[in-house]
Amino acid sequence: MADVYSDPRLRELAGAGVLVTGGGGLVGSRVVAQLAACGATPIVLDRFDAYPHPVRDLFQVDRNSAQVVLGDVRERATVKWLTGRADYVIHAAAYADVAACTRRPDIAFAANVHGTQTVLDAVADSQVRRLVFVSSASVYGDGAPTEDGVSRFSEDQPLTPISVYANTKVWGEHQVRLMLGGGGTEFSIVRYFSVYGDPQIPKPGSHSWMVPWLAMAAHTGRPMRLNGGGRQVRDMVHVEDIAHATVLALVADQTAGQTVNIGTGNPSSVREIADLIAAHYPDATLVETPMPEGDPRGGCADTRRATDLLGWRPTITLAEGVDRYVHWLKATPDAVPDWFACRATPLAA
Repeated sequence: MADVYSDPRLRELAGAGVLVTGGGGLVGSRVVAQLAACGATPIVLDRFDAYPHPVRDLFQVDRNSAQVVLGDVRERATVKWLTGRADYVIHAAAYADVAACTRRPDIAFAANVHGTQTVLDAVADSQVRRLVFVSSASVYGDGAPTEDGVSRFSEDQPLTPISVYANTKVWGEHQVRLMLGGGGTEFSIVRYFSVYGDPQIPKPGSHSWMVPWLAMAAHTGRPMRLNGGGRQVRDMVHVEDIAHATVLALVADQTAGQTVNIGTGNPSSVREIADLIAAHYPDATLVETPMPEGDPRGGCADTRRATDLLGWRPTITLAEGVDRYVHWLKATPDAVPDWFACRATPLAA
């Protein structure tokens, strides 16, 4: 990551105001840190309810932001005021847990549909140069496996969402194109594949984010549970690489009006990820459990557009990223949340 900030395109961000909705989360906080390192002026809008305080403090949002606002993207006056101070907007705020969205589609609608519309209304009535909308590879659903049995997702293929969360992201993408595609503010859409990296922690009742789920299970001496036998395929992208791609999407000329996969192009089964983690814990055990509702078989990204239009390639391998996470977990006594420590049988993605 040493040469991340040497890209001459990033000079355009020097002195620019960048509103990051959801800037207090795992990815958003890394985006904010990279924006600050580029000389931009990050402005954060976040509810700050996705992570407990001990973890949230590790994101260092206050240190890297010019302004931090505790608020909701559905608050029209707040969003309009902050957008009026921004040259660019990254809309990353979302109710981003697949299982939680399935349980509470009303909350998913409020955050991901109503919230996105509020941001788009403000951006369309502003001088913002470009909006980057954060979407998800979940919009592809299961896809169609190729000869090697792995689905490879390209940006132009039909979208077949199989979860409430994915459906909200499909709507968001279409709405961005409808409202901003006619001129004025530019837009780019980035579809994140499976994000991981410290200090990510699992959420109660969730099956997302398999690296923290599996690592914390092994760390606390519990079985590493493989939903669906761990045969699902994931394209794991480290949060630092995800953040870099998102920042580049603000300034890369060729991505204006485009949708770009942010993935490595390397498929890994959940079982393979579990094996990487288990290598750090000699006594770790694996058990197979049923597949949760809305959990896709998965696949990996077609990365040609990210390379050709964005000029981006990931720099952190899965093995290196897992090593980083486990070392962080072992070095951080308070990393395991209290609710997890009390569970008898934690889930795994």
